[in-house]
Amino acid sequence: MIQSPPSGPFRAGERVQLTDPKGRLTTTWLTEGGQVHSQYGTIDHAAIIGIPDGSVVTSTGGMEYLALRPLLTDVIMSMPRGAAIIYPKDSAMILAKADIRPGARVVEAGVGSGALSLWLLRMLAGQGELVSFERREEFAEVARGNVASVYGGEPENWRIAIGDLQDALPREFEPGTVDRVILDMLAPWECLPAVAEAMIPGGVLVCYVATATQLSRVAEAIREHGGFTEPEADETMVRGWHVEGLAVRPDHRMVAHTGFLLTARRLAPGTTLPEKRKTSKVAGTDADREAWTPSDPEAWTEATVGERTVSDKVLRKRGRDAQRGAAHATRDSQEIIDPTATEGQDSL
Repeated sequence: MIQSPPSGPFRAGERVQLTDPKGRLTTTWLTEGGQVHSQYGTIDHAAIIGIPDGSVVTSTGGMEYLALRPLLTDVIMSMPRGAAIIYPKDSAMILAKADIRPGARVVEAGVGSGALSLWLLRMLAGQGELVSFERREEFAEVARGNVASVYGGEPENWRIAIGDLQDALPREFEPGTVDRVILDMLAPWECLPAVAEAMIPGGVLVCYVATATQLSRVAEAIREHGGFTEPEADETMVRGWHVEGLAVRPDHRMVAHTGFLLTARRLAPGTTLPEKRKTSKVAGTDADREAWTPSDPEAWTEATVGERTVSDKVLRKRGRDAQRGAAHATRDSQEIIDPTATEGQDSL
């Protein structure tokens, strides 16, 4: 079962988020004898342990910091990353559009750094099942550490399956048994036959893609498959506002495009949608789609889909960081934290 979020006074072994007067955030794990270092002096972890959530602590240099338990959004934005994460604004829309609820059987591919997995597991509330598919074991290791660091261990209703979704999905699930499928991958259209076979009638498919060319190709592939409703596509933008007295205006910066969401429902076997009213627009040909989105994902460049690669050295380091976080959260674990790590010596 997933543990309830901690409450009451701060305790050793849990996260704390410190915010300075300029709004800069630092997240650290509280340890006996630990310290947080900054240009304004140090803060002993002992000064934080035992005080209520939402208290103010002062460094040896006289700087005040607000101490709070980080929200899941804060944890996700600061956790070690193997692959790029799905941002909270998109995760929230995925939860709503996919109608994630306790008891559902959910598939996601790929797992990346585990950001969406954390939100899905929270919505499932220890019921149902989440299976995350990932091609690379290194990414899976980062995701395991990040999830365990939040839930104090790997939830019983979650597991990671290693391999290509097209091959691994039929191995993991019987046909017609999956309620929800969320695809976050370069070429989701390649997996549609396997996904359709695994889903229940009425199940929800959500595809998260970065570029308009990917969006076009997966939408046309869903239409050509014939086993889904007409796909719906949108994107979510978040604009903050500055509100101070009568100075009320939009922020100069906003979180604009991060990705597109495309949603469709699985039709019952043998069902054919009513013919859509024809328009003057002509659908793209196979040659058009191949020119815009090459069928071989390995041939795609950063300029084509905006994918950023992470070196193996950096990925191994982030995996170790994630596992250290998991070891902190799993109080009863027998794992030993790497003795070379700068335990408790964090910097603001």
